[in-house]
Amino acid sequence: MGDHLLLVIDVGNSNIVLGIYDDALLVKNWRISTDKAKTTDEYAILVHDLFQLAGIGFGQIGAIIVSSVVPTMTGVLEKLAQQYFGFKPYVVGPGIKTGMPIQYDNPKEVGADRIVNAVAGFEKYRTALIIVDFGTATTFDYVNRRGEYCGGAIAPGLMISTEALFQKASKLPRVEIVRPPSVIAKNTVNSMQAGIFYGYVGLVDEIVGRIKAESRENPKVIATGGLAGLIAPETKSIEEVDEFLTLEGLRILYQRNRES
Repeated sequence: MGDHLLLVIDVGNSNIVLGIYDDALLVKNWRISTDKAKTTDEYAILVHDLFQLAGIGFGQIGAIIVSSVVPTMTGVLEKLAQQYFGFKPYVVGPGIKTGMPIQYDNPKEVGADRIVNAVAGFEKYRTALIIVDFGTATTFDYVNRRGEYCGGAIAPGLMISTEALFQKASKLPRVEIVRPPSVIAKNTVNSMQAGIFYGYVGLVDEIVGRIKAESRENPKVIATGGLAGLIAPETKSIEEVDEFLTLEGLRILYQRNRES
């Protein structure tokens, strides 16, 4: 692993995913909790410790690119880059070159993560795509065969739904999201797991089916995000799970903007 490494940072509402690229190779990645109460210095300590465990020095990082759906975290990470790495990071948002037309009423409204996923997906597959991202929210994004971002749907994520059920229904416990042994469950925990798990499988297949019908194309369906590996195998619609799609999109956007 040489110098001039690229640090990519994807900030979600629940987790921050960091990756280190040596050219086009993802050599290291980490997932940490998003904590809006943490200061720049506290995040610097956390990143330093992760780097140290991996044998990476701050001086080896030649560039940083950030995608964030948490506005307060964007400022924290910009400050971290300038104070501890000595340069400004690239930030996905207005002004960054994506190479992808955004067909949204107001392009500035589209979450940075959705654009990053769309860019990575089209670069990799070069065909019409539906990208399902299982994050704090579950997002469905459609890219047509011309490589234009056309929009999509947003549903509450699995964790949000599970937590809401626990908080609002007095007698129901917190449960782990796993594939239950049966959909005709014999106890409360398995009943909740069956409703949540198979409810999401149905939600995914229904929304994907409607996007396909409306698009009049036959898009490839790929999934990413923390819980994609759990839900995708049970769906009829998802063809492939791409765990590092967002990190790959950040690398591609860095390349496009560095070259320009």
